[in-house]
Amino acid sequence: MIPNWLLQRAYLTPDRMALSFGENQWTFRQLSEKAATIARKLRWNGLNEGDRIALLGRSTPEMVFVIHGCLLAGLEIVMLNSRLSSKEISWQLNDCGASTLIADDEFIDHIREVSTPKLLFSAIEISETKPVTFTEMWEPSRTITIMYTSGTTGFPKGVRQTAGNHTSSALSSVLNLGLSEDDIWLCTMPLFHISGFSILARSVIYGMGVRLYEKFDAESIVEEIEKGTVTRISVVATGLHRILDEFEKNRSVAHPSFQSMLAGGGPVPDDYLRRAVLYRLPVLQTYGMTETSSQTATLSSEDALRKSGSAGKPLFFNRITIRDAEQPGEFGEVLVMGPHVTPGYIGHASDREPLEDGWLSTGDIGYIDEEGYLFIVDRRSDLIISGGENIYPAEIENVLMSHPDVKEAGVCGVTHPEWGSVPVAFIVGDEHLTELDLEEYCNQQLGRYKVPKAFHFVDELPRNASNKLLRRELKEWALDK
Repeated sequence: MIPNWLLQRAYLTPDRMALSFGENQWTFRQLSEKAATIARKLRWNGLNEGDRIALLGRSTPEMVFVIHGCLLAGLEIVMLNSRLSSKEISWQLNDCGASTLIADDEFIDHIREVSTPKLLFSAIEISETKPVTFTEMWEPSRTITIMYTSGTTGFPKGVRQTAGNHTSSALSSVLNLGLSEDDIWLCTMPLFHISGFSILARSVIYGMGVRLYEKFDAESIVEEIEKGTVTRISVVATGLHRILDEFEKNRSVAHPSFQSMLAGGGPVPDDYLRRAVLYRLPVLQTYGMTETSSQTATLSSEDALRKSGSAGKPLFFNRITIRDAEQPGEFGEVLVMGPHVTPGYIGHASDREPLEDGWLSTGDIGYIDEEGYLFIVDRRSDLIISGGENIYPAEIENVLMSHPDVKEAGVCGVTHPEWGSVPVAFIVGDEHLTELDLEEYCNQQLGRYKVPKAFHFVDELPRNASNKLLRRELKEWALDK
């Protein structure tokens, strides 16, 4: 059995800071009181324990209160991506079968045509209350959140995440990172995404404060890190790049109290890692996915420089292997096992078994070196096979990103009559940068078959809500060139 996170935390450390946003902050007692009130209002609106609802909101304190209110009320929460189109939201609502869509008033125009019954935040605020008996102990198998995958191929799948999944993920993370009473996690990741929600889960399990930002603001983030008002943050490569640029502009370094910057969402270019050292930013690459309730592997701090580019070793309760690999260094599909792995899907994918003999097939290509460290090479679906040679877009992107005039790079494969497929690159860079510059640069560092056959200059790259590069959209762009 698992203690109800918020009830237990409010009992253990009621006066410790739980959440801050702008100039406002709330203790765990205050967070619990607000969540309990919302739970009672949800019950008055006819939502009962075990019901499945969908939630659409921004990364605001009100969203945090509603999330915890739903958990106290015993609801299954389908976390909707606020950046989806109205059509995509309708599809997910139909697929998950949510009885009610709870939504921030900011999205009223976006969901006007949605047929699912709606309950706006403002309506909850003015609702009456009805008594609720809160479940003090959760079954580990209890589904508490459902998140749809990015849908790199076909339709997205609704992933079940249980109390046991989230709790084991949080415990594994803290055994790797450590914990101090002074820890404050700066959350700029969307709360509907596993990277954002997992920070809220860690907060109540650890008794750790969260400094919440609605949107990524590199200037403010760097100011917080410089002053020592936060100790940890989660980022993706693009966010890290903007933070490094800001430190460079300020000619400053991180406060000595700053502990770690977890970098996920794909490989971090080596150039970023080298620059981070200059500003005293401990960047720890991490690997995880929606199906694993956040982290599966994370590089420990003592190995951050020695194993640059690695996602580390599996966290304490987890296991990782490479399909069909017979010796260290062999590339193959990454397989994952552990109590953090989803028990299954909902909706159209509900009959799909996620595990093979207890192992989750991730769809990622990687290898484990002779010391047991995991390196992620690319998505299996993004693999380019050119003349029988395997080409991994992330390898080419890493080289391109090391060019001083390249801000962002995305690589995909296009059909070629002779080689089957060849790589092409999309670049966000300085105005004076030319295709010839990049071709010569790549020729110095890559085998000729890996050098992109075309370089397209664009204003921005297609990314999803968690800032992951959408290579399937790059392929569509390439068709139009």
